Amino acid sequence: MKRPYLALIVLLLLTFAGCKKLDRFPLDSPSSETFYSNKIELDAAVAALYNGSLYVQDSEEWTDNYWNRTSQGNEIIHGTATIQSSNFNNLWLTSYKGIARANGILDNINKAQDISADYRKQVEAQARFARAWEYALLIVHFGDVPLITTTLSLEDSYKIKRTPVADVQKFIYSEFDFAASVLPAAYTTGLQYFTKGAALGIKARLAISMNDWATAAAAAQEVINMKTYNLYPSYRNLFLRVGQHSSEVMLSFPRSLVYGTTYDIQYTLSRLAGGYASNIPTVELIDSYECTDGKTIDKSPLYDPLHPFDNRDPRLKATIVTPGTTWLGYVYQNHPDSTMVFSTSANKKVANKDNKSSANPFASYTGYLWMKTIDDSQLANYNKVDLDQIVLRYAEILLIYAEAKIELNQIDQTVLDAINSVRARAYGVPQSAATQYPAVTAGGQADLRKILRRERRIEFAFEGRRYMDLLRWKIAESVFNKPMYGVPFNKADYPFPGTPTFDANDIPSYDAFASKLTKIDTRSFNPSKNYLWAVPYNELALNKDLVQNPGW
Repeated sequence: MKRPYLALIVLLLLTFAGCKKLDRFPLDSPSSETFYSNKIELDAAVAALYNGSLYVQDSEEWTDNYWNRTSQGNEIIHGTATIQSSNFNNLWLTSYKGIARANGILDNINKAQDISADYRKQVEAQARFARAWEYALLIVHFGDVPLITTTLSLEDSYKIKRTPVADVQKFIYSEFDFAASVLPAAYTTGLQYFTKGAALGIKARLAISMNDWATAAAAAQEVINMKTYNLYPSYRNLFLRVGQHSSEVMLSFPRSLVYGTTYDIQYTLSRLAGGYASNIPTVELIDSYECTDGKTIDKSPLYDPLHPFDNRDPRLKATIVTPGTTWLGYVYQNHPDSTMVFSTSANKKVANKDNKSSANPFASYTGYLWMKTIDDSQLANYNKVDLDQIVLRYAEILLIYAEAKIELNQIDQTVLDAINSVRARAYGVPQSAATQYPAVTAGGQADLRKILRRERRIEFAFEGRRYMDLLRWKIAESVFNKPMYGVPFNKADYPFPGTPTFDANDIPSYDAFASKLTKIDTRSFNPSKNYLWAVPYNELALNKDLVQNPGW
């Protein structure tokens, strides 16, 4: 959706909010006796579906890419969540709220008499897309869930049972297929709603999450064949204001300072720039960026532990603030001896607040900061940033296609092209310039699987894709059941005391020199239960017919 249309969306949302039954128990009816009776009310109902808060996205905090000093980690990476978890409860309730809104539209769509048959079908497609997306979020986290396709009374909602995940998955596919057959490829005027590409793209994402390789490959191929989307030339700028409406963005939700839909980045900023350096990338993520020869740092002759940020994939410095980077008006340095750093705005050296020392105990615990999605223009309103929320982009479609074809062992040039187009963009060169980036030219299934998985980790860092990747690849126990390390104990060991080894899943290990590193957290993952979330306690208390997932 383009920002010029936001005012009308907000007006429609406010209008629809006047229907007081909207936010009752999520399985109850959001409709009234008279609502949906004309185009204005129907438009308001559809606008209420286009609300980012209805589609709960996975957090990067739940992965091995990210750590939060303020909260000292979280219940997901610590394995301490219970059936009363607010994360579990929020996803369940929010998704069923969205489903109830969609069902309300579909149950009442024929009330409005002042719309054409074609327009009615568009509304139906919007509602069915929204409902399918909510169910996709539910089944990848909970497995079996109640499949509700019409408005229920409170009494009936207390008696529903969980539907087998395979049946829900089949239903979701059919809904996405319908939406894709009706929705336009793009909107040239008016409100920018869900599109054909978004429907196919979220279907492909669901399919890959369920290891349904054939469906994932087919859906991704349909998106590619549309020729509607392209990779944005600059990886860095894609996530800033200049790139947020590019042809790579397939689905996003608008934010606006004027209408109060903003977010706060203070906990992510450096301490010199007025932030807390609390939300930080992990050392494991930094070490997972390949060298420019396409090899991991333990295998590449280009890697120098004394100069670890040289000769690395350009996405490292487009995503992470590393020592020596000029960042938000200062040269960032984390070494304990870097007591003074240069200020570009003052044109002189100033006292450093980002060096990890007894004077600055809350400087970044890993020595790194997030750069992705942040630039100087956000400093004036750091607690009210309004960049759009990018949910789906074309690079993901290309890598879904490549992964699905690899897993099907249908490896051909289209698979290599899909990976290489994403890699080439990272280096700022055409895909055809194969000598200017580490182009993938061949490989068997096992080798290409490793390359693809590394590519996903790097390409989508800080975007919330990693958590579901760890679950669907069934490697979460290997990732989490080990300590998380930060900066070295001794300043003589900066920037890092050695080169990690990498296991079969390309997860770095620091066992050989762990005694030289600060341990900042201990993580835990129980494979007998943590691959599915628990049905929330409140739902079980209300409905005795629901059954809990194993281990909970």
